[in-house]
This record gives sequence, C-alpha cells and structure tokens, in this order.
Amino acid sequence: MKRSLLVILTIFAFSCKNQEETLKNDESNKSTNIEKQEITIVKNLEGQAIYQFQAADIQGKSFDFAKLRGKKVMVVNTASECGFTDQYEQLEAMYEKYKGKGFVVVGFPSNDFGEQEPGTNEQIMAFCKKNYGVTFPMMGKISVKGENIHPIYKFLTQKSQNGLKDNSVHWNFQKYLINENGHLDQVLGPHIKPDDPAIIDWIKS
Repeated sequence: MKRSLLVILTIFAFSCKNQEETLKNDESNKSTNIEKQEITIVKNLEGQAIYQFQAADIQGKSFDFAKLRGKKVMVVNTASECGFTDQYEQLEAMYEKYKGKGFVVVGFPSNDFGEQEPGTNEQIMAFCKKNYGVTFPMMGKISVKGENIHPIYKFLTQKSQNGLKDNSVHWNFQKYLINENGHLDQVLGPHIKPDDPAIIDWIKS
C-alpha cells in the first residue's frame, strides 16, 4: 500500500513539474512573439474620453483626469514585486524627458497578478521614490479586472467606451496610450518597454 502510494505521488510530482515547465516555455514563446511584433499606433478619434473620470491618488486625494486635456498619457498598471518592476526606471525617465512636451505617465498599482503588489499605498509610494525616484502621478491601489474593476479600466478595456477595441489586462505593466483628445490610441503588452521607438514617435507626433 505504501509503495503504491509512493509511486502515485512520484508520478503526480513528475506530472506537475512537466506542466510547470510547459507553462514556462509557453510564456517564454509568448514573450518572444510580443517583442517581435511591429507596433502600430493610429490616432483614435472615436469613443469616449478619459477626461470624465476621477480617481483617488496614492495619497488619497482626488485626481481629476480632466486636467490632462491636451496631453498624451500613458496609463500603466504597476507592481513592486514583478519581473517588470524595473520598468519604473524607464517610465520615470520618459516622464522627465517629455513632460515639457505634453506627455504624462499615470501609474495604477494593482495586486491582481501573482499578488505582486501586496503593500499599502504608503509602502508603494515609499518603494517607488526610494528605488526609482518616481515623480509621475501615482494613483491608489485598484483592481484592473474582475468584479471590482475600476471605472477607468472598464473604459480602457471595453470598445463600447473607448471606441478602439475590447481587450483585457494580461499582467503588470500593460500600457495604454491616450492621445491629446483623451481617446485610446493603443494597448501595449508588459513586454513592450516604455521607451520603445514607436512610443517615442507617438509622443513626438
């Protein structure tokens, strides 16, 4: 009986390990495919504008998106314990370089993926400032999917509101490009770096 149980457990463990390796390989292939994609950003003149929304910032104050009129905005869901967390550095560098040209980054911390943003708003802000010197606007922690999805992310992910396309947030550091009219121009995956040439061209255009 004990021997049979040991054999079953060994087979189960081997099966789980193989499954885990398959998932890792799938993610690796997915990453490579995303990185090879040519990024096309086309101005979207349809749908609603992001200016209708407000959110609580990371200090608990009301942030009115209407004050971003005329600016190009990159909205990013962030996390402090993710493999993409070092993108904070690039996000801050882009913000510093182009904020004088009407570009702003808005970060939305979220714990929706792998529980990689477990901290409080105070802990998140302290982490961002200490490690990456973040000065771009950071909102309070929200949900970007599921039943508790924030209204801004309903707008970003539903074509009926954004006028561009239906989509879903796949992981931390997914990027939404909002044009100077408040409309969604493009959705870019976590693997696309904030300083990708296509994004720089979009900012300058």
